[in-house]
Amino acid sequence: MAVKGTNPMRMKASSLDGRDFSNMDLEDSDFSFSSLKDMNFDGANLRNAKLRFSSLDRTSFRNADLTNADLSFSSLSDVDLTGAKVEGANFSFTSQERSFSWQDFSLIGMIQTQGWLGTFVAVILGAVILYGINAIMYFTAEISFTEEPIRIKLYQYLILNNVLGGVCTILLTQGLTTWLDVFMKRLAWKHIILSIVIFLMNNALGVAIYFLFGTSIVSDYQNRYPGETAQSAPWYWYMWGPVIIANVFYYLSREGRQISRKISDQEYQLLNLEKLKTRAELDALQARINPHFLYNSLNSIASLVHEDPEKAEEMTLLLSKLFRYTTSRKTGDYFDTIDNELEMVETYLQVEKVRFGDRLKFTVEVTDSELRDLQVPKFILQPIVENAIKHGISRMAEQGNIVVKIYEDGGWLHLCVHDNGPAFPEAMGAGYGIRSIQDKMKLLYGDEARLELHNQPNKSVNIAIQRSAITQQQQSKYAVPS
Repeated sequence: MAVKGTNPMRMKASSLDGRDFSNMDLEDSDFSFSSLKDMNFDGANLRNAKLRFSSLDRTSFRNADLTNADLSFSSLSDVDLTGAKVEGANFSFTSQERSFSWQDFSLIGMIQTQGWLGTFVAVILGAVILYGINAIMYFTAEISFTEEPIRIKLYQYLILNNVLGGVCTILLTQGLTTWLDVFMKRLAWKHIILSIVIFLMNNALGVAIYFLFGTSIVSDYQNRYPGETAQSAPWYWYMWGPVIIANVFYYLSREGRQISRKISDQEYQLLNLEKLKTRAELDALQARINPHFLYNSLNSIASLVHEDPEKAEEMTLLLSKLFRYTTSRKTGDYFDTIDNELEMVETYLQVEKVRFGDRLKFTVEVTDSELRDLQVPKFILQPIVENAIKHGISRMAEQGNIVVKIYEDGGWLHLCVHDNGPAFPEAMGAGYGIRSIQDKMKLLYGDEARLELHNQPNKSVNIAIQRSAITQQQQSKYAVPS
């Protein structure tokens, strides 16, 4: 059973590691700057909760409600969000990686941590790479500057042997990678089998090159320089190089694929999170717009009840029609046809005409009947018409005129609302109705839509949407997942 608190919990900068807050009502709670490691928030209500700058490592939020919660700048290593509601939650600048374990040891990850172990690994790799480069430079210098033909031939033979061995090692490792990943489950067996194959193949290649090119060269060198210690090294000594290179190459190729998959998974998760956030914001905008104009209409009815009961009755019936129209539409649908939007606007204007009488005149124009079937965001015109009445017509003693005009020009669909009320002030701030439409345009179309306010040649509010964006949205059926 959920525990309901009377006041939001405030536990800033607290140490609560390992506590159990499962199924508790923690709405609007503040856990900012707290240590919440190994906590259990399963099934908890954390709507609007603040968990900023907190350590949430290994914390469980299974089936929790994190709607509009703020988890910015928090550590989320090994966090379980299975089944959690995250609509509108803020995950800005959070760390969501898994903690280190030897079972998924990552060479690249270790180096990136810049801890003592990562530094040690980086030093070893740097030393090996530098050693190899210096060996190449040494043999190159020997060939370039020595005047001993026998030694030159030996170095050339060794270079040929190593180059062919390196090419064979990489190609063979690359060819075996898919087979090993498909048929072998344990990583240790993969490296063991790869090492055996590389050892045998490089040994066979070395023998073949020796009998093809190196017999006389090695014999002449041994006769000329019998005391050099390198000649006493066992034959298998030189097989360690290809085996190490093959295993490192195989390991790095696997790490590269895993990193690519992780990046793809993270991009997918971020995309889904952004879609959820967009949907939540649209739901909030839509939910706030509907009561907004209904509230103003009810105020109008209240003002007419005693002055003109017949008009109040007419207005109530129109409002009832308008209310049925708005509530019968699915809240998960963010688009509707222009025809339906205009029907709602006309109903709203009829409601207001009952209130204003002859002081209000309105017309609705659509230049092309085909435009009526285009889909645009719901409730996009009504707030503008409402503003035109509230800030324009209602302030006039003479007759007010509102013109709603829909037309297409230059690949843009224009939805314009003209009125003959007072001009927009120069430094006018966007009211709620205008802001809500701007937010919708930004969320749904980005830079492919704009909203403009004009005083010349006529006072108007103009919404312009690229026709291609509307067509693309209709072809994809839904621009936002439902």
